[in-house]
Amino acid sequence: MSEVEEEQMDNVIDPQSVPVDLTQNKTVKIRNLVAFWLLGLCNNYAYVIMLSAAHDILGSKETVPENDIDKPDAMFNLTHSTGINRFDCNPVSTGAVLLADVLPTLFIKLSAPWFFDYIQYNILVGICIVTAVSSFLIVAFSHVLALSLLGVVFASVSSGLGEFTYVSLMAFYEKNVVSTWSSGTGAAGFIGSLAYAGLTEAGLSPRNSLLVMLVVPLSMIISYWGILVSSPTMRQSQDTIHCNEDRQCLIEDDTKDCKDSHLTVKEKGRFIKHLLKYMGPLFLVYFAEYFINQGLMELIYFKGIWLSHSAQYRWFQVLYQLGVFISRSSVNIVKFKWLWIFPILQWCVLILMFTVAYFAFMPTIFIVFAIIIFEGLLGGGAYVNTFYQIRQDVDPKYNEFALGTTTVADSAGVSLAGAVALPVHNALCAL
Repeated sequence: MSEVEEEQMDNVIDPQSVPVDLTQNKTVKIRNLVAFWLLGLCNNYAYVIMLSAAHDILGSKETVPENDIDKPDAMFNLTHSTGINRFDCNPVSTGAVLLADVLPTLFIKLSAPWFFDYIQYNILVGICIVTAVSSFLIVAFSHVLALSLLGVVFASVSSGLGEFTYVSLMAFYEKNVVSTWSSGTGAAGFIGSLAYAGLTEAGLSPRNSLLVMLVVPLSMIISYWGILVSSPTMRQSQDTIHCNEDRQCLIEDDTKDCKDSHLTVKEKGRFIKHLLKYMGPLFLVYFAEYFINQGLMELIYFKGIWLSHSAQYRWFQVLYQLGVFISRSSVNIVKFKWLWIFPILQWCVLILMFTVAYFAFMPTIFIVFAIIIFEGLLGGGAYVNTFYQIRQDVDPKYNEFALGTTTVADSAGVSLAGAVALPVHNALCAL
């Protein structure tokens, strides 16, 4: 072989050193897009189910007669015999379930950006699957409220760790996976809340409804290890897989020396200030919408219609998740560069829903249905547009860190909403 030919061969990039989204293989691209949609669906499913079942979970299970344990509402619901107030309240706000469903997520997201890049993705995904299975089993078979809340905590760990893991993983794939992931998470909300409401309304007990949901962690296994095409830049062996013979790392069009494949703590700390323009609007949107969902929704009750109080709450959750699903799937059709439009409108919805709960002036439940769908549209739109902008605008060197770290904003907003919902619930129920 001539020297010229040898030089040409040296200049050829090994396909295994190039991220899969840089190949022109349409089958690979389709598999990755489908995989991220399914991963979004599976990751958020347990989280959504626990919020949809929140009104049921809060019931005192010790008071349920054994012969009623398989009735749709008897497994969780508390039979109230201590009078009626204007809001027909549970003794404890569903904000308690929200806190159990989000505080572990917040802790994970606050700590993960600083050291999780040293843990293989396969290990992180395995933990997500095990905790998701545990959450469904614990809540399904528990007859004690404290144990049920522990099951909700496991769902939170699975969802929080999964969101950080998969959103960070998007940095190694083409930008359109942001859209399919977001659509999948929106579908999780709609399908999950609809499935739970539909199964329980059809007469299946909450316990059996939760056991049916065990198919979801199995689907996550298939999606991640069976459908997703592993990117050569994924963290399997940070010192070898990123690099060619010249010790250069390839992530899309960016090159960097392999010894710098991890950002330092100082670099991460300095870069966080650049993420505030994304995190601020997302935090405010999620605070408003989850204060509505877990602090006000359960207090809005239309008597004398075809739906019971528990059923109304479940269907409020379904319609909210429908709005989220539509907007999280829309980024390839409608994009918003000005992210602050979402918190402004969402806080207007919050004020409106507070007046609806407090003054009980709404003449029909269908108006509330429409408001709740709009609330979901705003929440989903804020989420998908935020991460789409990060994926497009942030330097590839910081993309993985930026995507994962920004997930802290929504969990912080949800956590604060749950904390505020508890005293507001107690104050309103005391009236």
